[in-house]
Amino acid sequence: AAGLVLVVLAMSTGAMHEDGLADVADGFWGGWDRDRRLDIMKDSRMGAYGAIALVLSLGLRWQALALVLAGGTWAPLIATAALSRAAMPALMALKTQNIPLILASSKTAAEIMPLHAELGLGDWPVIVENGAQSVRPGAGSTDRSEYDRLRAILAGLPPDLAGPYRGFGDMTDAEVAQITGLSSEAAALARQRNFTEPGLWQGTDEGLTAFLDALSENGVTARRGGRFLTLSFGGTKAGQMAAIMHDLDRDTAIALGDAPNDIEMIETADHGVIIRNDHGKDIPPLPGEAEGRITRSTLPGPQGWSAEVLRLLDTLGIDRRAD
Repeated sequence: AAGLVLVVLAMSTGAMHEDGLADVADGFWGGWDRDRRLDIMKDSRMGAYGAIALVLSLGLRWQALALVLAGGTWAPLIATAALSRAAMPALMALKTQNIPLILASSKTAAEIMPLHAELGLGDWPVIVENGAQSVRPGAGSTDRSEYDRLRAILAGLPPDLAGPYRGFGDMTDAEVAQITGLSSEAAALARQRNFTEPGLWQGTDEGLTAFLDALSENGVTARRGGRFLTLSFGGTKAGQMAAIMHDLDRDTAIALGDAPNDIEMIETADHGVIIRNDHGKDIPPLPGEAEGRITRSTLPGPQGWSAEVLRLLDTLGIDRRAD
């Protein structure tokens, strides 16, 4: 049964995930520099590393599916497949026209890169840690120099000033899992930070003001999102989007988001879309909506994302079909 499910999923997506995984594996393990990796990933032929990655991926998914099916739990499998297929038309249209799809997330590179590979996004950069930086697959994901500098500044503050602040670097995987609701494995990935430090402030408002002033003197900024106070050396999703546009020599930006921390990016783009979010905090009305530059999706989640991407491609006169 597990094998049959894998066949059906591959056929329903055109094996796009498998193709992307093989390309990435061949490129990163078969090339010694960026240009060579790109050349390999553009080659339609599969190499040894791509074959090995596919075998390992299919084997692990076969085992996971066998466990799910043995327990009689079909709901997660059906939901995952449905969501994947919902976004597939837009993903295929973007890939056909070689339009960069840039993931922008509050997650770390360690958290987001598996999704990047699954979507077959090749060497396109990813905006990570809520806009603190953009990284390319395999490049810079292990460089923690900026994070180490941030932690050193925290360690250099007087204990009475910094003591009420507990960052992810002060916590164990189990503690992060407890306060975030993540699994222990996901919490471990969330703690693999490169640019920012989320944490909890457990002191007074007066103490917080003094803490933030001391950080500012050292070039550190702070943003509060929900319970967490996240420290960084600056950087936003909008700023990273502009830099990527320049690097890729592109002149039109489309930004889609569903949370308040996406507002600046949506407002900065040439075309912004607020995706309906039935389970999160609403984005308030934005000035660009009155002039039609910013729109809202009627469908939620992946369905809304796919529908809006396809609508904008039609509006911009971009053919969805391959040449």
